[in-house]
Amino acid sequence: MAKTLSDGQVCDVLVIGSGAGGLATAVTAAKHGLNVVVIEKEPVFGGTTAFSGGVLWVPGNRHCGAPDSRDAARQYMIEETGNFYDAEAVEAYLETAPQMLDWFERETSVAFVPTLYPDYHPDAPGGVDVGRSVLAAPFDTSALGENMKRLRPPLSTITFMGMMFNSSNADIKHFFNATKSVTSFLYVTRRLAAHFAELIRYGRGANVTSGNALAARLAKSCFDLDVPIHTSCPANKLISGPDGITGAVIATPRGEITVTARKGVVLAAGGFAQDLEKIRQAYPHLKRGGEHFTPVPEGNTGDGIDLGTSVGGKFDVQFPNTSAWMPVSKVPTGGGKFTAFPHLLDRYKPGIVAVLKNGQRFTNESESYHDVGAALIAACEGEQETACWLIADRTAIRKYGLGFAKPAPVPLSIYLRNGYLKSGRTLAELAEACGIDPKGLETSITAYNASARKGEDPAFHRGSTAFNRYLADPEVHPNPCVAPIDSGPFYAVKIVMGDLGTFDGLETTVEGQVLDRQGAAIPGLYAVGNDRASIMGGNYPGAGITLGPAMTFGYITGRHLAGAA
Repeated sequence: MAKTLSDGQVCDVLVIGSGAGGLATAVTAAKHGLNVVVIEKEPVFGGTTAFSGGVLWVPGNRHCGAPDSRDAARQYMIEETGNFYDAEAVEAYLETAPQMLDWFERETSVAFVPTLYPDYHPDAPGGVDVGRSVLAAPFDTSALGENMKRLRPPLSTITFMGMMFNSSNADIKHFFNATKSVTSFLYVTRRLAAHFAELIRYGRGANVTSGNALAARLAKSCFDLDVPIHTSCPANKLISGPDGITGAVIATPRGEITVTARKGVVLAAGGFAQDLEKIRQAYPHLKRGGEHFTPVPEGNTGDGIDLGTSVGGKFDVQFPNTSAWMPVSKVPTGGGKFTAFPHLLDRYKPGIVAVLKNGQRFTNESESYHDVGAALIAACEGEQETACWLIADRTAIRKYGLGFAKPAPVPLSIYLRNGYLKSGRTLAELAEACGIDPKGLETSITAYNASARKGEDPAFHRGSTAFNRYLADPEVHPNPCVAPIDSGPFYAVKIVMGDLGTFDGLETTVEGQVLDRQGAAIPGLYAVGNDRASIMGGNYPGAGITLGPAMTFGYITGRHLAGAA
């Protein structure tokens, strides 16, 4: 367990926040000889990283299965960031990210495996079909010992009875085929038996994947270096002196204390996705009276940004998209409460489309979550509600599921009873149940089906890119993203806007030093992760564009603090 924080304690570096950005900074600084302390306001560590997919976008990484070049990655970044292209920061990222990856794999408990993710816009200049995204390797969290209890659990809606899926589509496919294949049945039986054994022994699943594995691996690396992670310890105030920021006032379970940091304080509190005042001003769909429902941890209330601005740091909402948008549905959990389900997989599958309340499609459903979210916000301009419905027929929902509703053999009745799913024997009946214009829905689906029977989507060109096809169904031909919706009964789930975290943050130097309104660095104050303005300019070029920069610039900041840059 973490050592106790004491009043008047002195360290070299104080890191406020325990996601990938903060822990990467802490590990790097400690590995270079500095005394580091990490504090976290919540009772668990891991931040948003522990909820995430655990993917890093690292052009030119050694895991690449295909040729890549810095020139191509640079061109892609120029295209993707537009007017917000930051040549100095992008160049530092492209040069350092592969070095960071190698260093963490060589020097710490962090490990990665390659993925087949295409860039989200692979047909754009500089985009690639595969190779730039890597994934945290699975991890047995029992290696954390007593600290295992303090690791943030994965997002409940993307687990099966608390068990995390492996990243490969093959793993999920076994669960889909458990009642159809002896091989899949035996595979699922072994997985469930091992998971239940972990629950009995540890009270939670021990073998984790994705972002939970990345958070656990970074935390293990901290503990191996004798870097404590103090949970339930929010920072209330930064301490300023003649030479800049010298520490922080921290609220602990035993009362308020002061910690001095000789080299610097690092803000890594995860951005402001749960700061209701800030997002009401920043999110267009909230400005017009709509709803926002985020799966991001409740503790991401902009604390780091508030601490930074309290001592003169520059923060503006400037990007065209303030956050990484994520379409979500609201899963009832009882007592009028809901949990967010992020729609990461179902939108790509054939036989599933999204429509507005007028019954019309509005985008290519197989684009990235961010692009679909941005399209939904734009399509609902002038409307009070920003929402759509995912529509599927019986064939599609029984094969792929729909949102939190699981595929066969899990019965759909449980989701219909609690109101998560709506259904109708006909499209008109479904439209009435959802509050969708019946004529609009029938016209839209009829037009879609006419082309879908040939595997075509002339309206939105679904299935036209490698990314569209990556999460689709390769068994469906000629287009793995397109199939007709014609076998009733029909089903729908309501989608509202959510996010994966904020893009806007404190202005910093490349090394992470927080800048004031005059453009001068505030001595002793740094920001990483979502507390620092994203180099992506409010766009989402590929899988892992949040965690890749978080760890890379955390690595750069840690080295800078240690004088190793």
